[in-house]
Amino acid sequence: MIRDREIVRRIRKGDASVFEALFRSSYIPLVSYAKKIIKDHDSSEEIVQDLFFRIWQNRENLKIECSLNGYLFRAVHNKCLHAIAHNRVAENYARENNMEEKYAETPSDTLHFNELQGRVAAVLDRLPERCGRIFCMNRFEGLKYREIADRLSLSVKTVEANMGKALKEFRKELQKQ
Repeated sequence: MIRDREIVRRIRKGDASVFEALFRSSYIPLVSYAKKIIKDHDSSEEIVQDLFFRIWQNRENLKIECSLNGYLFRAVHNKCLHAIAHNRVAENYARENNMEEKYAETPSDTLHFNELQGRVAAVLDRLPERCGRIFCMNRFEGLKYREIADRLSLSVKTVEANMGKALKEFRKELQKQ
């Protein structure tokens, strides 16, 4: 522990030879550890190199209370978890963009959508007020029958009956094509 404190103190003062010795002695074990977590050698090397770059860059503020080795492995572990999370976000974004491109709207799609919206609005106008409200709460707000019943002070059976009535009207409208 005293040796670790001395290494940290010397790095903080800008001793490049101590920093380089730490880098050389820790690099391969840290890359191996990172590779076990993220399963990619190049990314593992990048994580470890970035860690040492940041340590040197912020050396004046370097404070390590535990063992130096423990600190380095924990830092690599955290950077790997961050990289995994970042990759998931990037993959999800790419997947969503791909889906948007795959299903890009055409003028015909927009026309059909607008027509369907008009038909839905017409059915909702024909429904009794409470029936239309229950349908909207369920289908557009995502509320469950129990939640609707509680909000409107109705029984669940009443909500079910109104939803059945609304769905029957929508089926009739859609069969008119």
